Amino acid sequence: MDRNPSPPLPSPDQDEEEGAGGDCIGSTVYSKHWLFGVLSGLIQIVSPENTKSSSDDEEQQMELDEEMENEICRVWDMSMDEDVALFLQEFNAPDIFMGVLAKSKCPRLREICVGILGNMACFQEICVSISSDKNLGQVLLHCLYDSDPPTLLEISRLLLTCLSQTEVASVWVERIREYPAIYDSICFIMSSSTNVDLLVKVGEVVDKLFDLDEKLMLEWIRNGAVQPLDPPQEDSEEQPVFKIVPCVLEAAKQVRSENPEGLDVYMHILQLLTTVDDGIQAIVQCPDTGKDTWNLLFDLVCHEFCQSDDPPIILQEQKTVLASVYSVLSAIYASRAEQEYLKIEEDLPLIDSLIRVLQNMEHCQKKPENSADSNTEEKKKSDLTQDDFHLKILKDISCEFLSNIFQVLTKETVAQGLKEGQLSKEKCSCVFQNLLPFYSPVIEDFLKILHEVDKTLADDLEKSFPTLKAQT
Repeated sequence: MDRNPSPPLPSPDQDEEEGAGGDCIGSTVYSKHWLFGVLSGLIQIVSPENTKSSSDDEEQQMELDEEMENEICRVWDMSMDEDVALFLQEFNAPDIFMGVLAKSKCPRLREICVGILGNMACFQEICVSISSDKNLGQVLLHCLYDSDPPTLLEISRLLLTCLSQTEVASVWVERIREYPAIYDSICFIMSSSTNVDLLVKVGEVVDKLFDLDEKLMLEWIRNGAVQPLDPPQEDSEEQPVFKIVPCVLEAAKQVRSENPEGLDVYMHILQLLTTVDDGIQAIVQCPDTGKDTWNLLFDLVCHEFCQSDDPPIILQEQKTVLASVYSVLSAIYASRAEQEYLKIEEDLPLIDSLIRVLQNMEHCQKKPENSADSNTEEKKKSDLTQDDFHLKILKDISCEFLSNIFQVLTKETVAQGLKEGQLSKEKCSCVFQNLLPFYSPVIEDFLKILHEVDKTLADDLEKSFPTLKAQT
């Protein structure tokens, strides 16, 4: 079904009780008696009498009665209301759902129960209560070993909700650290799933985990580097050794065309990995991994993001993902002496991409026209401040990367850039405008080469930037 059915309204008989204030949940019109009945039905499903069935009944256990499914889906829909969520909490519904998850083999029922808990966790008081229950936390984390994509999506949503609550985030980080098999489960999902919604949500969980805890990130980076001590027995199935970077790349490729926000998430994961030396080494040490990473990111910036036929304002949509991509490319580029896959002829397309971003940035940072409405003006100012913050991050990353590329430009590459247009006067002026004065030595060395290739252009640039001429 496309959405959960609407919750039930009270029956005429219940209206009389409501008049006396008896059957309504909080300020809602939802019925307490009806909800009690549904939860009692759930208890019956996982009661010992029903779980001690023969193997002949296993197929039946995998199915959910249509009437029960409709009713529990209504509870799922209702649980988005805070009054209902609090009532479920008071009725110890999380314990009931924990029993279902521990005993039921029905994928649909498990998905719905985790989904209801995910809705309840959106409210801080309930999130703290759920997170403090160690047994429930253990059962929920075991759902990450599930093979059912909808259940995996709901447990990922619940985890992301809890990790986003400052008060309980560290509890979940520590629990996840206690279960090393979670790493394998998440890597398996990223490397093999074709479910884009699931990949995006799992990526958000990984991104949040790495952002919260560098120690956990380092452990996951090193997991793929550890080889098993004992060779597998002849009759045993060899377990795959997952490495975090190839799994992230595979997920990024899968979500690339269908979910731009998901691609942004996976690019940020790669950027977080490059904030530690072990992460950079995990990318560049293995030639295949380094090459795959470079090729994917190079293709994104040179053929997909911020292209010449895009309006300059497109940068506002792409500023965060571009910052992540350039940051990772820059980290790989810094180790170029060791990497055969970094080709000198790729410098010019990268220069072209970086200059276009800087040019578009100038357009985006132009002040808006004055508005007569002061409230609207204040909102614009607030939005602009936030935009400026992200654009400044992108500018800093772009300038550093551009300076690194300019440092290794040869006379031949400069001549080719002049011929093909990547190093026109307009583009060189943009580079100088953005790199000066912080990268003056880089610009001075570039000018020396430019004097040999095109003295007229070099002289014109020196006239346009007199402080530079004074320094040289």
